[in-house]
Amino acid sequence: MDVAGSNPACPTTFRSSAAEMTHSSKKKEFSFIDLFSGAGGFSLGFMQEGFRDLLAIEIDNDAAQTYKFNFPDTPLMNADIRTIHSLQIESEISETPDVILASPPCEPFTSANTARQKDPFDRFYTDPKGDLIFHAIRIIGDLSPKFFVIENVIPIVNGIGKELISNAFAKAGFEKICFNVITTENHGCPSERTRVFISNIRLKLPKQRTITTAEAIGDLPEPSYPNDFPNHFSLFFPKRVSDKIHRIKKGGAAVYFSGAVEEKKTWIKLDAEKVADTIMGKSRFIHPFKNRPLTAREHARLMSFPDTFVFTGKVDSVFNQVGEAVPPVISRQIAKVVKQKL
Repeated sequence: MDVAGSNPACPTTFRSSAAEMTHSSKKKEFSFIDLFSGAGGFSLGFMQEGFRDLLAIEIDNDAAQTYKFNFPDTPLMNADIRTIHSLQIESEISETPDVILASPPCEPFTSANTARQKDPFDRFYTDPKGDLIFHAIRIIGDLSPKFFVIENVIPIVNGIGKELISNAFAKAGFEKICFNVITTENHGCPSERTRVFISNIRLKLPKQRTITTAEAIGDLPEPSYPNDFPNHFSLFFPKRVSDKIHRIKKGGAAVYFSGAVEEKKTWIKLDAEKVADTIMGKSRFIHPFKNRPLTAREHARLMSFPDTFVFTGKVDSVFNQVGEAVPPVISRQIAKVVKQKL
């Protein structure tokens, strides 16, 4: 595992020092639990805003290890949420959380999944991961937090999706549901990402200036081992990409494939003066100035993770953890809105 510190001279929020990474606010701490925590991007933003994490739940072993490495004081259940009863959660925490966060898997709903069910109803009830959002709603109903925020891709509310989710929340005791659509590049994240944040409050974030790819990763040195940046290691192109590398223009890609709705691309050559394309678990990028792949640290920078945040596991797992996270810079702004309501 590659473990190292960050560059304290980096000025932007997502290059903050270890001391700033969590609990930056010294005012009254509110609490939360994080379902489907992944590596911890959703949690990190709330911790940066002064919230206490009472518990995290994550089934993936590598993501759970990353979470524990970065948040060693937070209890974590490395288990399938379908097997967890709310009484087990209550036995792990000493208080009712003010907020419950959840980011259930998006694979049943995303247009990037070529095997996605055609019928929106089947995405919830035929896909083996489709009903996981209802387990999050079950726990939210049982624990009755003041607020909740569930993140997912926009297509989860397509067709009958919004009705199914609203009905499940109504049965859990929450009548008012807001489907907040947030486009991350409008709020300080240097990569494109539009997601729905389902909550019992409206989440209106202040617009931030655009942060370009060059601003986000331009100060990082060339990857070498060892170096002062965790997860900043050299990678090699697969042959199908290396043969095309010199012909790819800014914004172009070496590989195109069919998604559920439209053509998708990977091994994209980033444009330094624009925000990066959407960071996904299996997406890869070509450096805007160098004919080399972006490192995992550069991916993490484009998702607003501070350099002090260390990802553990094998290479593919690390890239997946980064791509599946909620950008901390977005999470923190959501936390600010929530805190104003508490």
